[in-house]
Amino acid sequence: MADAPLDPSTRPRLLEVAETTLAVVHGLVSPAMIRDFFDTSFTRLATVLANQDVSISGPALACYGATSEQTMQIAVGFPVDRQIVPEDEVVADRLPAGPTARLVHHGSFDELGASWDRLYSWITDRGLTPGDNRWEVYVTEPNPQMDPADLRTELNWPVAPV
Repeated sequence: MADAPLDPSTRPRLLEVAETTLAVVHGLVSPAMIRDFFDTSFTRLATVLANQDVSISGPALACYGATSEQTMQIAVGFPVDRQIVPEDEVVADRLPAGPTARLVHHGSFDELGASWDRLYSWITDRGLTPGDNRWEVYVTEPNPQMDPADLRTELNWPVAPV
């Protein structure tokens, strides 16, 4: 029996993205503390955005920088309609404009690593160079009652020609 065709939304693709204004909380976090960091950050973000009457303009996201086995640089936040004033560890940031490889991961967060690896291979197989930073957009908002198979996470990795 032949394999089922790959869902088109799960195929990597290259697109040009526009710069996006963000409100985020930055951290250097151990893998064991990632869930607490997300929870604390989203609580802070909600308070600051409400205090400043700033509107969220898209789904939650996480931006990743340097990563080791012990820690990862991460910024958790939202795209917003205008730049915020820094408050309670919430700061203004941005997603860069430019060519970006994108793949939509369907399923549990536990399986994101394999999708990131697949996106990396797709990038390098095309003679492109992956950037130092990358980000996830949480297309479906997770909740404890949902089936993890229903989660959709957009993986984004800026690229440059080799």
